[in-house]
Amino acid sequence: MDAVTVMKQEVGRAAAALVESNTIVGLGTGSTTAYAIQFIGDRLAAGEIENVVGIPTSFQAEVLAKQYKIPLVGLDVVDHIDLAIDGADEVDPDKNLIKGGGAAHTREKVVDALAHKFVVVVDSGKMVDSLNSTFLLPVEVIPMAIAPVTRQLEALGAKAELRMGVRKAGPVVTDEGNLVLDLKFENGITDPAALEKTINNIPGVLENGLFVGVADLILVGEIIDGKPQVREVS
Repeated sequence: MDAVTVMKQEVGRAAAALVESNTIVGLGTGSTTAYAIQFIGDRLAAGEIENVVGIPTSFQAEVLAKQYKIPLVGLDVVDHIDLAIDGADEVDPDKNLIKGGGAAHTREKVVDALAHKFVVVVDSGKMVDSLNSTFLLPVEVIPMAIAPVTRQLEALGAKAELRMGVRKAGPVVTDEGNLVLDLKFENGITDPAALEKTINNIPGVLENGLFVGVADLILVGEIIDGKPQVREVS
């Protein structure tokens, strides 16, 4: 097994270790979060924790949770979320995030923002000085509004591209049945909080991938001297 895979496993294991008995856990999306879901299931099966239920943020998370026998509930039957574990595509020095590489950022933002504690699991390559420097900013848009939303986003200084499917003809369709525009801002993102609100105020936009002031703890996987390690940023 290569060092990067082992590193992702160790980050997922560290996140799963934070889960306590009698809690409601938001289950995120992505390769590193998938290991966290696996290890939560392993801890339940081993009797280390009990009475844990999950709220999935995507179809992927739902499938994994069922595979590892984590009971699932919906937001309509709970009044809180104790802990959410999710990945990110970029993390800046203020713990602001860009998410949405898996086109699940709308559900992820709902669950992650409701959690009493939101833990982000990433590898060191996701840590950046400023957002949108290495990863495009996803915006989920209802299909009939793609053209006017694109024009308004371009007026804000963004280059907008409709995300197309891989090994699939046509665009990516989210779990909510919408489309995704990926944005690159010519002058960078200098005020993530203001931009998050501005984009979400465009009619036809459902949600964007800026997560500002939401993350409580970042678990960063690193490979040092050939060995995987986990660093905490709180």
